[in-house]
Amino acid sequence: MNAVGIDVSKGKSTVTIRQPGDVVVLAPRDYRHTKSSINDLISTIKCLDGETKVCMEHTGRYYEPMASWLSAAGIFVSAVNPWLIKDFGNESIRTPKTDKADAKKIARFALDRWAKLPQYSRMDELRNQLKTMNRQFGFYMDQKTAMKNNLIALLDQTFPGANSFFDSPARSDGSQKWVDFVYTYWHVDCVRSKSLEAFTEHYKNWCKRKGYNFSAGKAEEIYLAAADLIAVFPKDDYTKLLIRQAVAMLNVAAETVETLRIKMDQTASQLPEYPVVMEMNGVGPTLGPQLIAEIGDVTRFKHRGALTAFAGVDPRPDESGDYKRKSNPTSKKGSPHLRKTLFQIMDGLIQRSPVDNPVYAFMDKKRAQGKPYYVYMTAGANKFLRIYYGKVNAYLSPSEGAEDS
Repeated sequence: MNAVGIDVSKGKSTVTIRQPGDVVVLAPRDYRHTKSSINDLISTIKCLDGETKVCMEHTGRYYEPMASWLSAAGIFVSAVNPWLIKDFGNESIRTPKTDKADAKKIARFALDRWAKLPQYSRMDELRNQLKTMNRQFGFYMDQKTAMKNNLIALLDQTFPGANSFFDSPARSDGSQKWVDFVYTYWHVDCVRSKSLEAFTEHYKNWCKRKGYNFSAGKAEEIYLAAADLIAVFPKDDYTKLLIRQAVAMLNVAAETVETLRIKMDQTASQLPEYPVVMEMNGVGPTLGPQLIAEIGDVTRFKHRGALTAFAGVDPRPDESGDYKRKSNPTSKKGSPHLRKTLFQIMDGLIQRSPVDNPVYAFMDKKRAQGKPYYVYMTAGANKFLRIYYGKVNAYLSPSEGAEDS
């Protein structure tokens, strides 16, 4: 048994090889993330006698190239949740935090959990890609929101309320009618400087050119509103430049978000649990891939409680002697990204109120009892995850799913 413990960091990894009885085969050594250095490590591992397993923590994105390279070379690789290793083998008050010490701890952990180490696979690479896309999706969504707020703030100086003229949903490329409208009619004087008839005709031609529905009533509504508005900025080239630059930036962010949304759905559809997840109430082509991305392979969780703990929506026990707290707060030790996705799903259920849905019924019951918003939303997320675990686990592992249900 050769346990290869790897502490991965940016640009390099610290590697040590241990055998049972704390036999040191390779003292901690740094390997750069270069082709020649990794090939040297692969050669060292393949020269070992007996069974060899490589273990590392899946923290951030740094571990992925190393896991991919070693796995592609035919070496058993296991990427483990760092929380499982964090306090493993701490037998002293003095717990040094160095790359060498971490590599040793990971190797000892691998020996102790030898038979239970999950193997890194091509499916893990697909899940990592999906998770990375989801994080990028969240980043660009924040950018889109910031760009939208910036444009509205500028319009408050040139055409107040122009963003509320239309409520049309975004198109497949992310464009929206109100954004396209203010690109052309970026100042109130772009509207009210014309007669009602002239603006109506101009707006009609604009709708035809852009592919939007035309309504003479809407044209009159916009014209009458513009006639009574006060603009702070003058109608000049500088103001026009500010508005159109803000529109262009918002359109770029919106297009990026929609592209990622489509790509995430395509990637998630390659995963085995996709059809089961997409059938769940509250999950759609946007939240479904996000949920799959943040949960990952559900079979790595031994029971429902492990999944709710991973999400940080499990009640934190608080007992001592005869004292037992009746209402416990959640641990919040899990993934904040998963909790965000879960709350979006719960919010959708609350808005649609599907009476035949057990998760909504559970939340509605808690709400009727006077529970605070965060309490019933978290309780709903916990119940949703338990149902998710049962359905997906039963689909991926029928025999285990039947036992667990």
